[in-house]
Amino acid sequence: MKNKRLRGIMITVGILLLIPLIAMQFTNEVKWTLSDFIGAAILLGGTGLTCEFILRTVKKKEHRLLLCGIVLILLVLVWMELAVGIFGTPFAGS
Repeated sequence: MKNKRLRGIMITVGILLLIPLIAMQFTNEVKWTLSDFIGAAILLGGTGLTCEFILRTVKKKEHRLLLCGIVLILLVLVWMELAVGIFGTPFAGS
């Protein structure tokens, strides 16, 4: 089961990265560079692998849910900062 879940994470990351790639073929509104795809792959893959690590090591179900929820919230906050600069850091994409 563990290998299936890990494989599922990687397939999901690949599918999520296909969305902007396909969108770039149909509209000029989506303009990702290679570094955007690499950054997104690192963020999504890192989040998936972190949640996988949590699921493998933490025994209590409540703690697993809480920790994975925190990791997902951090992903969303970092993604929003890179996309539109909600916190105004030098890493902001706007």
